[in-house]
Amino acid sequence: QVRLVESGGGLVQAGGSMRLSCATSGLAFSRQNIGWFRQAPGKEREFVAAIHWIGDQLYYADSVKGRFTISKDNAKNTLFLQMNSLRPEDTAVYYCAASRPLAGLQTAVVGFNNWGQGTQVTVSS
Repeated sequence: QVRLVESGGGLVQAGGSMRLSCATSGLAFSRQNIGWFRQAPGKEREFVAAIHWIGDQLYYADSVKGRFTISKDNAKNTLFLQMNSLRPEDTAVYYCAASRPLAGLQTAVVGFNNWGQGTQVTVSS
């Protein structure tokens, strides 16, 4: 059974940092695209960052490029998102997600079919 469990969310002041973790089980971790999405109140879920299973290429949304870093620990089947220079507009529920095995990377919700329950990140101004 596939499980993705996010942790590390909370409240932080603008300009601060936060690190999210996503513990996974039941995935072919090294053969699936894995990534982070977020959803703010009243908005659609949007792509944040992802790792392509081919060559571990990294992809970022323009809004977080240079501030967020996605990484993974294959030995622990865990995904991370280091978030620096946080802004109030980064406030959202953050979800980790995984694609089907051996899939091409799509930086959109439709490209991922396994989801965690989400963790709230709130950035105060």
